[in-house]
This record gives sequence, C-alpha cells and structure tokens, in this order.
Amino acid sequence: MKKNFGILGAAGFVAPRHLQAIHQLGHQLKAACDPYDGVGILDRYFPGCRFFTEVERFDRYLERSRRASEEERIHYLSVCSPNYLHDAHCRLALRAGADAICEKPLVISPWNIDQLALLEQEHGQRVYTVLQLRLHDAVKALKAKFDALPADADKVQIDLSYITRRGPWYHQSWKGDPNKSGTLALNIGVHFFDMLLWIFGAPEEQVVFVREHDRIGGYMSLKNAEVRWFLSIRYEDLPPETLSRGQHAFRALSIGEDSFDFSSGFDDLHTRVYEDILSGGGFGLEEARSAIEAVHVMRNLPISPLDDRAHPILRGVKG
Repeated sequence: MKKNFGILGAAGFVAPRHLQAIHQLGHQLKAACDPYDGVGILDRYFPGCRFFTEVERFDRYLERSRRASEEERIHYLSVCSPNYLHDAHCRLALRAGADAICEKPLVISPWNIDQLALLEQEHGQRVYTVLQLRLHDAVKALKAKFDALPADADKVQIDLSYITRRGPWYHQSWKGDPNKSGTLALNIGVHFFDMLLWIFGAPEEQVVFVREHDRIGGYMSLKNAEVRWFLSIRYEDLPPETLSRGQHAFRALSIGEDSFDFSSGFDDLHTRVYEDILSGGGFGLEEARSAIEAVHVMRNLPISPLDDRAHPILRGVKG
C-alpha cells in the first residue's frame, strides 16, 4: 500500500534527498512544516502537499491524521530539522501514531535514546535513523572483508580526514552553537564514526587533541582498528593540492594500505534508506547508540598534547 509521509524541516539542506526518496518509491507527502517558507522544491515532487510554518499547527494536523483511516493517516514523519530538535520531533511523530525517519544525528545526548525507547514501547511506533553509509556498496564490501579476518588479526591503521570550507554564516546559525549542533564531531562526523564502529567494533580508548569551534581531531582505539581522525571547516586546513584544483572540500579515508573513494555511490543512498525501512528493515535506536556515545565522549574529554597518535594533517596545522 502507498504510504503517507509528513516532513519537519522541509526547507533544510538535506530535505530534498528525503523528498526525492519518497517520490521515487511511489509514496505520498501529505504535509510539510518549516519556519522558513522558501520551500518551492515541494512543487517539484508533491505540489498538493499541505504546508505549515508553525509546529503547533502542524501538530494539530498530525493529531487529526492519527484518527483518520489507514489510507489517509500519516504513516511516517521524516525529521530533517536542526540537530537539537530531533528527539522532540521524533517524540511528536510517536505521539501522532507515526514512525519517525530521523536524519543524523538521531540525538545529541545518549540518554535521549533511552527516552525514545520508552516512548516507542508506549505508543507502539518505531524511530528509524539515517545511517546511509551502511548501505553504500563499498562500505558493505569493507565490512565483509574485515568480518572475514581471524579474531587475532592485528588492528588495522586508519586515517579519517574531512575538511570542508564553511563561511561566517555557519557560526551564526544553529550549526555554530555546540549545544544545538553537538559540535563538528556530531554535525559532520557522526556518519563516519558510525561506519567505523560498525565495521571495526566499539571504542576501547579515545583521545582528543584539538577541539575548537571550527576543527576537532583525535584518536580512537577500536576493537579491530586504530583511528586517527580530523574534521575541520577551516579554509586554511585544506591541503594545498586541493586548493590548487579550485576545490573547497577534502575527504579521505585510508584503511591500512587501501583508500576509500568518497567520490561516487552516494547519490541514491537516502532512497536506499527509505526502501530498506519500508521493506521491513531499517536502523533503529540501538544501531545509532554507539556513535552517539562515542561523540559524547569526544565532546567532554580533556584535551591531550599532540603525540604520534594524532592525525598527520593535525600535526602539520599551525595554531
């Protein structure tokens, strides 16, 4: 049966990927909400969609929907709002009798996962989170490769680098407020940390060498890997060769002697996420927990002096 969707955060950066996924899979977006009314993209996919600029009125619509027929009610609420509102909007979905499909990060603080779990039981609905890298073909192949190694294999050495330029607007928006974004580690890094923990196991040790408003870097010892990681939105941190090509983002992941290619295979991942959920799969609260907990540790660890466990780029950065 065709499913009905609502979306919170319809004007957000990631919302078009959700709209496209719903449309490509043949389902219907019944209603959308965002305080910003520049949502002309709705006409591309769902021109008849109801639109609200106030969550309170959207909530009233969802309440009426809860009592509608199976053909008319909202089955799923896609949550694309700012990070600090994710858990509140997932709760809104559950109370309205809908399952939530929530963008990363699911929550900022790990204990909010426990509260959502209680509400799932109370309302009989589910909260799914978008962990799309787990559905990337190359990532699945990586996991299969390392799952096949003997239990006593040496830990693999990993370098994760993600540097993407962001202007002054970033720091004036909610993304620049660590209490609303969860810092860079959560806002731009949580997908990568989830991927690494999914493949190589839980953290056994964590160290943070730098934690500033525009860059953060550290070290993780996982069950089967040692990870040097560095995330930055500072223009000056981009490698010279990236700048010489006129590019403004550098993404690199080396795993032992292999490199993971970030350049392809990402275009349809949100559609795969939706397809997985609608076919009875999907990643729920517990799948999201390990990366949320790891980033919570990163946000609160004392800063350590640089040593040879620090990422090579980080050791070359001028303070």
